[in-house]
Amino acid sequence: MLYPHNLESKINFDKIKELIKSECSSSLGIDFVEKIHFSRDIQLLNKLLDQTEEFRQILLSGEYFPSSNFINIYPYLEKGKIPGTFLYEDEFHEVRLGLLTLKGCLEFFEKHQESYIQLFQLIGMVQLDHSLLKSIERVLDEKGKIKNNASKELAMIRSQILYEETRLRKVMDRIFREAKAKGLTPDDASITIRGGRMVMPVLAENKRRIKGFIHDESATGQTVFLEPAEVLDINNDLRDLEYMERREVQRILTELTDSMRPSIPELRKAFQFLGMVDFIRAKARFALKINASRPTIEKIKTMEWHNARHPLLETVLKQQQKKIVPLELNLDHNRRLLVISGPNAGGKSVTLKTVALIQYMLQCGLLIPVDAHSKCTVFKQFFIDIGDEQNIENDLSTYSSHLMSMKHFAEFADKNTILFIDEFGTGTEPQFGGAIAESILLALNKSGTYGIITTHYGNLKQIAAKSQGLVNGAMRYDVDRLEPLYQLEIGKPGSSFALEIAGKIGLSKEILAYAKANIGEERVRYDKLLNKLENEKNQYEQLLAETQKKDRLLQQRLQEYNQLKDTLDTQKKELLRQAKVEAKALLDQTNKRIEATIQTIKESQADKEVTKKARKELEELKVAVKPEKVVHSSPEIKVLGGEIQIGDQVRVKDNGAVAEVIGIRNKEVEISIGELKSNVKLNRLEKISKSTLKKEAKAAAKRTGYDTSSKMMEFSTNLDLRGKRGEEVFSLIQNFVDEGYMLGIKDLRILHGKGDGILRDITRNLLRNMNSVQQFSDEHADRGGAGVTLVTLKG
Repeated sequence: MLYPHNLESKINFDKIKELIKSECSSSLGIDFVEKIHFSRDIQLLNKLLDQTEEFRQILLSGEYFPSSNFINIYPYLEKGKIPGTFLYEDEFHEVRLGLLTLKGCLEFFEKHQESYIQLFQLIGMVQLDHSLLKSIERVLDEKGKIKNNASKELAMIRSQILYEETRLRKVMDRIFREAKAKGLTPDDASITIRGGRMVMPVLAENKRRIKGFIHDESATGQTVFLEPAEVLDINNDLRDLEYMERREVQRILTELTDSMRPSIPELRKAFQFLGMVDFIRAKARFALKINASRPTIEKIKTMEWHNARHPLLETVLKQQQKKIVPLELNLDHNRRLLVISGPNAGGKSVTLKTVALIQYMLQCGLLIPVDAHSKCTVFKQFFIDIGDEQNIENDLSTYSSHLMSMKHFAEFADKNTILFIDEFGTGTEPQFGGAIAESILLALNKSGTYGIITTHYGNLKQIAAKSQGLVNGAMRYDVDRLEPLYQLEIGKPGSSFALEIAGKIGLSKEILAYAKANIGEERVRYDKLLNKLENEKNQYEQLLAETQKKDRLLQQRLQEYNQLKDTLDTQKKELLRQAKVEAKALLDQTNKRIEATIQTIKESQADKEVTKKARKELEELKVAVKPEKVVHSSPEIKVLGGEIQIGDQVRVKDNGAVAEVIGIRNKEVEISIGELKSNVKLNRLEKISKSTLKKEAKAAAKRTGYDTSSKMMEFSTNLDLRGKRGEEVFSLIQNFVDEGYMLGIKDLRILHGKGDGILRDITRNLLRNMNSVQQFSDEHADRGGAGVTLVTLKG
């Protein structure tokens, strides 16, 4: 049962049908669109959905499928079924084109029967062979004209017509040339046809100078069109031949029509199949336009929809370059009736209409705009109460019309019903309207029906929260900006945000205070709690999104690190392998040279000259294979004599390091090498000239690769990471902290900026694992705050 009678227009399904019609190629498909109806048969719906999904796959595959000449030949069949009648050439031409399209469809489905099982089964409707098509093609050419060889008689007649036309043309050309030479015709005139007969233009004053018959004259009367008497008989013969041709063509078409007449019932079925194919293709085209899918239909009552979208609204928003907010819906036997609340213009009615339209589309065998893994069910009854049904003729007010609908729902709703009620209980005094709505809601819940109800009444929200089978739903709202988010959240009621919206538009505090006092403190607290929950949820979702973003980035960086490590390990193995190969080759070469030298010495019986030469070659080889050493030049250091005292410059004898004496205790001397301090034995030191200290320090830096003094002068306690990539900062931070620690610096400062916090997180995660770091913290708010990390190193 469907309620009310104009249900399809209320949920805009009539517009869906118009869009599908626009995708049809002919009236054959449009006729099927007109017959779309609500079905309760799960088996039939699965079949219809499978057919459309298969055709959607054909369109996506790009395979060739006949796309034109889905011609409605039913009027021609009606004409041809009457004995004695015949179809004209153009009518048979359209029948031929339709039969060619039919043939192409059949051949496609036969070729791909394993891929498109449901569509292949449709060809069982066609019990027509190709004999009629062959008969038509034997008679008509590709342009739809009767062929010359359609019969022997027609061939002879047309051959004779051609001969007479040629003869006529020759005679007329001769007469016209003679008349033109005499000046009897206009200057720019030429032979033409009038009344089906060949004539020539003659000046009106000369019309009696040529024997013949006048068939017409020009608009000005200055020229007449004359048929010379000499060609009269030829024109008469041509006219007779044309009559003969027409009678023969009529005979041929009559015979062709007679041969078609017994096949008319099969032709009807065959073109019904063609119309069905056009219809299914139109549904598939529409499905592609609205990005629709084929969901799973469950026998148990469940509605698990993912990314559901109103197809008409989404199309309008696309034209405005906007995106629709998809809907997530989950109803089952424990949560059957969804009571949606929330602010005005927050999307309650759109959500209700979206679910109603999509469910109706599904039960009409259409693919629906949800994700393919969504689960749907089928209902036997579909009730809806949307909009104003005020009826002046029946003296029904708006509220009375709603009550009439509620009466119908309460009487007939059951567990196989889905219903939709928009703005439940409105239209009368709120206190009474809310009470009546509450009692109706409880009655509907008791019937086991499924559905969606939108309301502003607080008592209905409370009932939904306490009753089994009912569930609250809220339209999400941005509390800070007081803007709707158009997202449905199932499981909690929504606030109407009436006070907040009133405050936003500028109502005075006195008015709002009076309203709060009359609403009651408990009700105000309840709405505040809903607002607080909504705000906290928004913040939580924002934090969750940021965390997920950071986690994705971290995973990406970890993957890049692992890939880099694998690459380095592979390169290291390859270098070791190559080194081993080269070492083995070098060793083999050396061994061969040694063996050759020994053999030379033996063969020469230890001859001195030969032995000397062999040894020389061996020494040369030894020098050639010996690894090169990097030699660092060292300046001359002037060593001074005398007792070593505090403040003297000294050099450590065993390693050449230069230092300054800062303390002496017995035979232990405390020295300073740059910022590094150490204790050494007195006998390991020698006193050097201060003038050469600088040169020696530079030479030592070249030998060791690290100049403490110059590093101290060049080192900056600030590191700027802004604009760096994640993979770059690891080595920068590591070197920065290591150098600071080696130079004995206590406090460092790393500038990474705020942004999304990615560089800050990478920096601090790295600092946590560094043994030289004692602690780190944010900079003062006036000097960068969280955009700068202060690092304290261990002493």
